[in-house]
Amino acid sequence: MAILQLQDGTTYTQLNDITQELAALNVQLNHWSVGDNPEIRRLLAQDSLTDEEKEQILQALDNYFEHLKQTAGYQSRDLIVLHPDVLNLDTMLSKFDRCHYHTDDEVRYIVAGEGVFGFVRPDGSQVELTVQPEEYINVPANTEHWFHLTPSRRVKAVRYFTTTEGWVPEYTGTAINFGA
Repeated sequence: MAILQLQDGTTYTQLNDITQELAALNVQLNHWSVGDNPEIRRLLAQDSLTDEEKEQILQALDNYFEHLKQTAGYQSRDLIVLHPDVLNLDTMLSKFDRCHYHTDDEVRYIVAGEGVFGFVRPDGSQVELTVQPEEYINVPANTEHWFHLTPSRRVKAVRYFTTTEGWVPEYTGTAINFGA
């Protein structure tokens, strides 16, 4: 279940409340089941995955990809697997822990672990949304945000792309003052 925290410490865990708080940003948040296939569940519980295991998971979840291809023109997907033993994890994450936006929607389906999206709302206030397993998030193009992992430093996420370039961060220079 997603957790939205406001700067004043208010926390929301109900999807309707979170959706209302994020409405001005047009962020979409939904629950998507990974199903009950024991092999897929076993793979999702592992820290590391081979390319073949990643593809097995992607194919098992491709009904979502097919829907996005038909309704929104998505062209590709991949599975990113992050955990504390990933080489250069901090360097990789440093690209996204500053305020930025993308010229394309950033779409992720968290299948294991969790990550945190921070957002700058139109009024300048900031919020952080912890996205957990079986949650789909669509951060619209040009939405100022940042991303980091939770202390467990583990996430597996299917990423969906409409172009082959992927998401290129355009840094805004806005200070993250969440929690300040």
